[in-house]
Amino acid sequence: MLNQQRRIAVTGGAGFIGSHLIDSLISEGHHVLCIDEFNDYYDPQIKWANIAAHKDIPRFTLTQSDIRNRNQMRQLFNQHHPEIVIHLAARAGVRPSLKDPFLYHEVNITGTLNLLDAAVNTGVDKFIFGSSSSVYGINEKAPFSEEDPLLTPISPYAATKLAGEALSHSFAHLHKMPTVSLRFFTVYGPRQRPDLAIHKFARLITDGKPIPVYGDGTTRRDYTYIDDIIKGVRAAINYDPPNHYDVFNLGNSQTVELRELIFLLEETLSKKAIIDRLPEQPGDVPQTWADTEKAGRLLGFRPNTLFREGLSSFIRWLRNGL
Repeated sequence: MLNQQRRIAVTGGAGFIGSHLIDSLISEGHHVLCIDEFNDYYDPQIKWANIAAHKDIPRFTLTQSDIRNRNQMRQLFNQHHPEIVIHLAARAGVRPSLKDPFLYHEVNITGTLNLLDAAVNTGVDKFIFGSSSSVYGINEKAPFSEEDPLLTPISPYAATKLAGEALSHSFAHLHKMPTVSLRFFTVYGPRQRPDLAIHKFARLITDGKPIPVYGDGTTRRDYTYIDDIIKGVRAAINYDPPNHYDVFNLGNSQTVELRELIFLLEETLSKKAIIDRLPEQPGDVPQTWADTEKAGRLLGFRPNTLFREGLSSFIRWLRNGL
């Protein structure tokens, strides 16, 4: 919990993670500026629904804006003077980034640069950047530590997130603006994007349609429940980074094999999956696995949602919306 009411800007605030974060911030009485483009990566109506509960709250301000517009970002920050910026807006997804790397560069790199520029020019107290476990690439060592070298991203998406971290570090160093990068590990839960595996598979199984399984099903992911992620982000707001910058893994620190995920979905949905076997996809990593020792030690981050419990919560939410 923050010690006092603050003015907080959340980019991508109508998305999956962003809307849950805004729920938490609004409930504590903070003034929130939600910046979202409402693009068509998936149905924009889903995003509008995510924030519908806040539209009449005076402490909530929504702007439909594009972070690629440098002048617009400067104007917004000059108008609203956020004290804290939590930057979650991004073009997401590994596979789509292979098809249009230029779009990912424009949004994830240029957009991040525009926000850092606006933050510095308006004297923002703290900047938090939402990064990704994808920055680790095909990491030979597991679990992944913040101390591991990051020189081999294998998708444009991963490369743009790594660039975002580098820009955040350089602005923190040059302008003494406290900045924290958070590497999210496969976040899931209610409101999860419809293109992500858990959501996509659950809908297809429910509808009796085949689910696409790339490779032999042995890839592993560190699935992290949304409530745990929000706790980590909130802890980062209160954290004072040494030398103005730090980076943390936010994950569950356990891995689930794709074959096991499908089995658990079948068990939870009480329905057998139809498997559509497909070749391995370029850009996909064999595993993600977070070492959260540093986040535990410095942020007090303790993920406590077991995967089966989180999956059941997600399925309950999905069924309520069907």
